[in-house]
Amino acid sequence: MAYKNFKFETDADGIALVTWDIPGRSMNVLDETSILEIEEIVKQTTNDPAIKGIVTTSAKEAFCAGADLSMLEGMSRTYSDLLKEKGEEAANQVLFDQSRRFSQAFRSIEISGKPWVAAINGLALGGGFEITLSCHYRVAAENPKTRLGLPEIKVGLFPGAGGTQRVPRIVPPQDAMTLLLKGEAVNLARAKALNLIHAIVPASDLIKAAKDWIKGGGKAVAPWDEKGFKLPGGPVFSKAGMQMFPAGNAIYRRETYDNYPAARAIMSCVYEGLQLPIDAALRVESRYFAKILRSNEAAAMIRSLFLSMQELNKGARRPAGVPPTKVKKLAVIGAGFMGASVGYVSAQAGIDVVLVDRDQESADKGKAHAKTVIDGQVAKGRMKQEAGDAVLSRITATADYNAIKECDLVIEAVFEDRKVKADTFAKAQPLLKEGAIFASNTSTLPINSLAEEFKDQGRFLGIHFFSPVEKMMLVEIILGKNTGDVALATALDYVRAIGKTPIVVNDSRGFFANRCVMRYIAEGNEMLLEGVPPAMIENTAKMAGMPVGPLSLQDEVALDLGLKITKATEADLGPNAVNQAQKKLMVEMVEKQGRLGRKNGKGFYDYPEKGKGQKCLWPGLAGLQPKHLDPDTLDVEELKQRFLVAQAVEAARTVEDRVITDMREADVGSILGFGFAPFTGGTLSYIDFMGTRKFVELCHTFEKKYGSRFTPPKLLEEMAAKGETFYGRFPPKKPAAQAAE
Repeated sequence: MAYKNFKFETDADGIALVTWDIPGRSMNVLDETSILEIEEIVKQTTNDPAIKGIVTTSAKEAFCAGADLSMLEGMSRTYSDLLKEKGEEAANQVLFDQSRRFSQAFRSIEISGKPWVAAINGLALGGGFEITLSCHYRVAAENPKTRLGLPEIKVGLFPGAGGTQRVPRIVPPQDAMTLLLKGEAVNLARAKALNLIHAIVPASDLIKAAKDWIKGGGKAVAPWDEKGFKLPGGPVFSKAGMQMFPAGNAIYRRETYDNYPAARAIMSCVYEGLQLPIDAALRVESRYFAKILRSNEAAAMIRSLFLSMQELNKGARRPAGVPPTKVKKLAVIGAGFMGASVGYVSAQAGIDVVLVDRDQESADKGKAHAKTVIDGQVAKGRMKQEAGDAVLSRITATADYNAIKECDLVIEAVFEDRKVKADTFAKAQPLLKEGAIFASNTSTLPINSLAEEFKDQGRFLGIHFFSPVEKMMLVEIILGKNTGDVALATALDYVRAIGKTPIVVNDSRGFFANRCVMRYIAEGNEMLLEGVPPAMIENTAKMAGMPVGPLSLQDEVALDLGLKITKATEADLGPNAVNQAQKKLMVEMVEKQGRLGRKNGKGFYDYPEKGKGQKCLWPGLAGLQPKHLDPDTLDVEELKQRFLVAQAVEAARTVEDRVITDMREADVGSILGFGFAPFTGGTLSYIDFMGTRKFVELCHTFEKKYGSRFTPPKLLEEMAAKGETFYGRFPPKKPAAQAAE
């Protein structure tokens, strides 16, 4: 029988080699066709007495990247349609049956009576890794880059094809829960130590080793199907089990604040499933999986963190008709922390980099930053010394502006000061080669006003990186009113080349990300001035889903920088453009108390010397609060909502202002850029899944209590009146062009 996604061949020993190779894709994914064909292959091999065993492998560099999440999103949509047409019971049954199908397909491998071997030739994640776990033997090709894991939790799901039942039957419960709840992939050495794989062999011996195991009498039975099987950590109600599960629940609450239903479902699946035979346990898993798949959190996270991010990474906003571009040589003017970091990530991506600063010493410091990062990576075993040396060799530090003459892209990363930037533009413009693109890394200054200093505005735009550049995956590309398509395409191709996710926004003070995150910071400061205890401000923000509290975030950014931006905004737009009470607070902190944030060891927090304890809130904050509220009288849920609503309503304003024109970018940008509660799917998904009517009502409630900062924009009022959503009113367009490979 011929298959579309698999090549099937049998050797003289009666061993079938099933090679996964989906046409037209760089990686295999577990899609509808693959599931169907796996079912057929199991039937064929089980019923054919001539076949003595089966080896499954991949023709791609990776084994399998996981389930096709667009297929899962389709299942969720089908459920929603059936819910309206046939009611909850019928819709739930269909979703359960669909969810059960994956599990049954893999279970059929396990109980086929024929020995199955997974010959893992590369990356195996999610459903791809779950397939290997259902095989009786797992052998992997030696490769330091290969990773195995179950990352579903990162998109609001959990392993629903046996992962929550097989992993804790293979490895001790604590290790199993770490793999399932954190979703981090492990290397082959760690996988073998955990018994997730049985052997590691040279790549050239992979298929031979798999077949040899079958020919050597490999048993076609899973350990948990054998009589007398014992769990690695003992029964659930053993001493070890009773120590693990209560502690696990506490850790789950501490880490997630119960915002992630999938994490809660994993705990329940493992706890309940380990008390049952494997078949009953798999049914439990399928029921929980179906429940999670119909949750708002899963729908929102799949859409934003997988589908939308994938589309943006593939060039959804790239202008049509512009040929692929490649930045071979990049200049970064300004070799401070930000500029040096941009230079490093670019050199790491294979781009030759020129770091330019006002003097050689400053430029050399920028290159030294790259060496520090590389040395750290080498020391941790994440980079080989030769690779690090190659990256460093691609960076040239200089004080000579003439070095930018051969560069395809020039990024200005000097101080956030108009005069300094204007001077930089004046020096750089005469030296740009024909067709070179010039970008400013400004974080708040409007691009259109900066472009006035630039003669050819068609080649000018903003490329806003987030700190720390090495870790932050978002880059905000800001269009001026005269920015050309070639400039935009070049910027997008460059961002893709350095492995980051771009969003494209129109010009505005603060653009998108900073406009929203400033509302988060401001809301924290408002609470402080209202008399809310500082610790309560920080904790409720994290309970709402933010990665750090607003006071801690300000310390990381630097309080003096925040004050500088406030003063610049006031100078440009007048005193009504800034909150004078908050400005007074910042003046007190920075100018009178000398508290600049983490960088000088004191801000809203006190920072001990390294190795001498943890940071703690500065006791003197109480003296800066006009009054003090009793925490027992405060509504924690309302405080949590204020943080999210303040940011979401600002995101809605950016849509009304046409700063955001693609809803995907607001959601992806808010999660990657400032960590907006990922379980919501982002700022606009937060509104959509709540419902615009309910959100507007909440805005008006807060408006009456706390002021006009919560006033919803007219666009949102109009959408609420019509019952519209952002994704319904502004459906995202599909990619118009293919970005450079």
